Amino acid sequence: MPTSKMDNPNEDYKIQSFDLETQKLLKTALKVVSMPSEPSAVDLEKVSNVIVDQSLKDPVFSKEAGRICYTIVQAEAKHNGNVFRRNLLNRLQLEFKAREETRLRSRQEWVCFVTFICNIFDYLKVNSMPMVALVHPVFDCLFRLAQPDSLNNEEEVDCLVLQLHRIGDQLEKMNSQRMDELFYLLRDGFLLQEGLSSMARLLLLEILEFRAGAWTLSDTAQKYYYSEVND
Repeated sequence: MPTSKMDNPNEDYKIQSFDLETQKLLKTALKVVSMPSEPSAVDLEKVSNVIVDQSLKDPVFSKEAGRICYTIVQAEAKHNGNVFRRNLLNRLQLEFKAREETRLRSRQEWVCFVTFICNIFDYLKVNSMPMVALVHPVFDCLFRLAQPDSLNNEEEVDCLVLQLHRIGDQLEKMNSQRMDELFYLLRDGFLLQEGLSSMARLLLLEILEFRAGAWTLSDTAQKYYYSEVND
């Protein structure tokens, strides 16, 4: 199960995997939250590129990056700035357009991108609502993960299920029709597709039951699925 997001802006953002210069850049950006001066004291365009670049190659960081982005966007907003947010969304758009090439080049990089864009969708809100501009790109990524060639790859199935656990209910509220279409694909894949691994079948069955239960599992079902996964 995905962990719940932290509200503490001082949390350890797991940036120690960066080189020292980059660590310093990110720490400076994060300190903007408590600085009375303008956030222009740090190159926020560079910061956004560093975060995206690292997210595409580091599976652990791709799950953490939304917190950093949320913190910096909040800091920027206090000064009526949007350099970081604008550049972050521009980079996401570029990476989204190149998603099929990314997947062909590196399955891990593709999975990291999906994790990252879903993480951003989860954290960055406008008036407490998910960003409308991200709804269709996120759905498109999840639909790609639901295609037959992806369902035959456990790494992609695992990614798909994790993202639906994290943001499935939010996405459904934004567009229930597309969620229905996505789950038709997942149901057909589970029932009809040959060559699925036993783990992929288990994950698909779990997520089908998860949504059928209004995005929750009974205690009994949770014990069953997670004991199977752990075994």
